[in-house]
Amino acid sequence: MSCPALDLETGGLGQALRAVDCRTGEGTATAFGRLFGTHGTLIPALTGLLTLYVAIFAIGLLTGRTRLGVSSLTPRMMTMGLVLTFATSWLAYQNVIWTLATGAPDQLATLIAGTHGSASAAFADKLDMIFSAIADGAKQSPTAVVTAAGATANGATPGGGMFTPQGMLWLSGLMLLVGTVGVLVTAKVALAALLALGPVFIVLALFGGTRGLFEGWLKAVVSFAMVPMFTVLIGGAALSMITPLIQAALMDQGAVSTKAVTALFLAACVYCALMAIVVRMTTTIVSGWRLPFGREAGPGSATPATAAAAPIPVTPLAARTTTAQAGDTVRSIVAALPSSGGGGAAGSTGSAAGNVRHITREIAAPLASPSARASDRRLEGVGSRFRASPGTPSRALVK
Repeated sequence: MSCPALDLETGGLGQALRAVDCRTGEGTATAFGRLFGTHGTLIPALTGLLTLYVAIFAIGLLTGRTRLGVSSLTPRMMTMGLVLTFATSWLAYQNVIWTLATGAPDQLATLIAGTHGSASAAFADKLDMIFSAIADGAKQSPTAVVTAAGATANGATPGGGMFTPQGMLWLSGLMLLVGTVGVLVTAKVALAALLALGPVFIVLALFGGTRGLFEGWLKAVVSFAMVPMFTVLIGGAALSMITPLIQAALMDQGAVSTKAVTALFLAACVYCALMAIVVRMTTTIVSGWRLPFGREAGPGSATPATAAAAPIPVTPLAARTTTAQAGDTVRSIVAALPSSGGGGAAGSTGSAAGNVRHITREIAAPLASPSARASDRRLEGVGSRFRASPGTPSRALVK
């Protein structure tokens, strides 16, 4: 491998971060080649998934569930083209996805901080100088060397272990180091692992059932990509405020001031809390991100908003209301009919026919009114021109 060795003693923190960037880049390229390279092991799986994607689209066209048009064909072809480009070409994957995830946040931090070169490397060099000064100032004098038993060389007992001024100074330096380099290295390694598996998640964006995995991967990549940027910006501002405390603690090389060291230790604790807030901040920002693409809506599917906005059918309710009104009308008309006493058969037949025509007209009159037509949706449409006139009884009512 052409990357430099990870050596903190000779190269310092800046050189260590450059070595981490180089090794993560080479590891991502190697993983991409083994997955979807020229002789990648997942090339047959990619071919099968693309064939299945085209077959599902063809079945949708044959069954009528999918329409062949610009609005449905263009997104599918663009999705397939982007998946094939970023999943099979390392050049496209490196220049777009890798560069945006690793280079864009660092470039933005460089513009804001006003540094020359990489903002992360410049910040690491500054932190390395601070830690070296703390390490030199925390060297114990011969009269304050603590033995393994907890007693000094001259027989005096120290105030207590790591909470002596020298011990607290060491703890402050370690907290500053771990709170910065630990967060930066962890975020870079996690981002490299996500980018190494990126082609697999990009292929999963083909289908609506697995597209959620791709969205989760994309959000995780953006979250870990923003961690170094916020670490450099917030950490640089915090180090600018801590620098006077470090100078006050290291001003007297003979005896370290207990008050100044205590203030530096508290500042280091606040610095570590800020680094923890940085990780939480990026997670909160990404959690509110709504991606512009989602599940493909079929011809029979409806979104919750569309279903909520759909009008409630009123036909059954209007039918029940009209039937109830017709029943009341029939009962009132029958009750008002005169009872036939003892007429002949012809008189009875004529009276019955007249009663039937009267009842038919009374029932049909409410149905033919404009209010009934407005409430009954079944009377609207093409068939409304073939309705019988209100004065003509239908066969069903006559029978």
